[in-house]
Amino acid sequence: MKFGVDYYPEHCPPDLWQRDAVMMKEMGIEVVRMAEFSWAKMEPSPGIYDFGWLDEAIELLGEQGITTMLGTPTAAPPVWMMELHPDLYPLNAEGQRVGFGGRHHDCQSHPHYRKHIKEFVRTMALRYRDNPYVAGWQIDNELGNSHRNLCYCDHCRARFHRWLEERHGTIEGLNEAWGTVFWSQTYTSFSQIPVPLATPNSHNPSLLLDWKRFCSSLVVEFQKWQADILREVCPGHRITHNFMGFFDKTDYFELAKDLDFISHDQYPMLFLEERIKRSSPSHLGMALDLMRGTKGKPFWVMEQLAGPTGTEILGSTPRPGQIRLWTFQSVAHGADTIVYFRWDTCLFGSEQYWHGILPHSRIPGRRYDEIRDSIAELAPHMEAFRGGLPEAEVGIVFSYDQEWALQIQPHHPGLNYVAHLHRYYKALFDHNIPVDLISENDDFSKYKVLIFPLLFVTDSELCRRLYEYTESGGHVLLDMRTAVKDRNNAVISLTLPGQYSQLLGLSIYDYDCLRQFGQSVRWLNDEGISRATQTEDEGGKSEEEAELWCDVITVEGAEVLAVYTRDFYAGTPAVTRHAYGRGRAYYAGTELGPETMEKLVLEMIGDAGVCGIAAAPEGVEITRRRGKDGTYFFVMNHNRTVCELDIPKGWSLVSEVSGMNKGCNPKLKSESSKEWHESNPILLQPFDCALFLEIT
Repeated sequence: MKFGVDYYPEHCPPDLWQRDAVMMKEMGIEVVRMAEFSWAKMEPSPGIYDFGWLDEAIELLGEQGITTMLGTPTAAPPVWMMELHPDLYPLNAEGQRVGFGGRHHDCQSHPHYRKHIKEFVRTMALRYRDNPYVAGWQIDNELGNSHRNLCYCDHCRARFHRWLEERHGTIEGLNEAWGTVFWSQTYTSFSQIPVPLATPNSHNPSLLLDWKRFCSSLVVEFQKWQADILREVCPGHRITHNFMGFFDKTDYFELAKDLDFISHDQYPMLFLEERIKRSSPSHLGMALDLMRGTKGKPFWVMEQLAGPTGTEILGSTPRPGQIRLWTFQSVAHGADTIVYFRWDTCLFGSEQYWHGILPHSRIPGRRYDEIRDSIAELAPHMEAFRGGLPEAEVGIVFSYDQEWALQIQPHHPGLNYVAHLHRYYKALFDHNIPVDLISENDDFSKYKVLIFPLLFVTDSELCRRLYEYTESGGHVLLDMRTAVKDRNNAVISLTLPGQYSQLLGLSIYDYDCLRQFGQSVRWLNDEGISRATQTEDEGGKSEEEAELWCDVITVEGAEVLAVYTRDFYAGTPAVTRHAYGRGRAYYAGTELGPETMEKLVLEMIGDAGVCGIAAAPEGVEITRRRGKDGTYFFVMNHNRTVCELDIPKGWSLVSEVSGMNKGCNPKLKSESSKEWHESNPILLQPFDCALFLEIT
């Protein structure tokens, strides 16, 4: 299964289903996801089931060779259930019950909700376990979506207390770990501990971090509980769940463990995040790399944008070529299957303007043609690199513990964990250097360069691993706010950066939150490091604004690469490098601007012997996947202008197909051959992309 679509037969008359199935087959659709929001239609009243409509839809699609992935519909409990159990409505942080409507109007801890789910999921699984057209299951839908400020009810509080007891052992141990002596918050039993409802002041940051961990673990347990039911009844089916990129309610590394493969919902042009656009090519690539990193394996895109998105407010309409481009990018970063959201645009409900492949009129148009042609272009080659990975030599550590702790106490209101990591990622992305986003618990030794930004909370085991990695020859980078807290979110009573001082060859006796006063950074003009930049001003003394935070660094053996230029700590180190064992440890004491960040990143990869895949103009992405017969290279022009680039010797174009929309195929200066060399560049039209193979 290479390409699919999300299908909602319950949203349209049954006399259209046959036509839909034939059209899907004609455009190359091989799999559909269905039923993830259809609980009320499948169980219209307690214990009364109606699967006939779903049986018919599965059969019609199966006759066209289209396989079904079914969703357990637990994201939308029916109104009859809510009437039976009014306390099933979740409680928000202000202590208010939410009402019916939307989706995820449920408390995942509620015992009666669990009872209804167990009965329904088992009944549904028994019905479809032997259906030849059903291949697997998606559990729920976007777990954590709509639950960011939920749930704080008594059922969740009781579970929280049990979770805390398992984590801390005794109430005395919790009091010690949290420092509850502050503000007279000492507890004598776990039952006294509150959930973090609104309070006149601030909650203990240790409580808040454990609450975030508990909320994540509840989602992980809720998914595993359903997966266990499905595996018992349908042992031959595969199980997945659709993640949401950088959504932070749940630790996706933990959520991935109980799945056969993970899926992802990729929506370019949807919303804006603070200080970065989610639709930027590098941010989209970083999200895909995180999805691949959750299991270290290829994944599915279960919802790939097929048109303008929106409910009350709409996103922009994809320009000709952009859907093809985003399809290429998802595959390039590790997706083995692309499922577009959705088949037809709904005429009613909240998502009337979340456009599918077919518009409201159901008359195929430009976007239908582009998706059909993209499938025809890519499908013949995807089996060749199925399971293949980019084989990155650079790893960036993404840690939910760090993100959660910094959400609780960011210190600077502009600090955004994802945006900060994105600065490193973009500098690598712009030079076409493959990157893996990995967890704190992954094997660091696989990477020549390891970037661990904002290592805010730490422990002795993590510290030991980073020392061993560097001593063995690795090149590691840490930066501002390193080793401030322990795992209980309490301050470590050591001079910063604590246990990492020897590794980094420096100490930090003072720091500056850049609220009232500004600062800038100058990269030093040293011949030994000058290869890192081609953008200095005269004398190599260009300056760039530092942002958010500055550590005032005292070197104790480290080499200074860049310095601050203003205020009382002008001339002191901003960026350092320190030899440790056979490796090197870098430190950046501030959030660097893009030019200085590029200098630092290129310095690190140069030292470590890491190279980009190939040179390309700005906005042209090149990435790779290893295949059975060689290496496949994806070349993608994210610009709205024509770009010219040289194709390395030995690369052969394989993504050639007739019938593509005008402007969607690479145009050669010379069309005499399918193989090009440095002397024969290609021209990529706006939003154009191409697939090449280098046989090995």
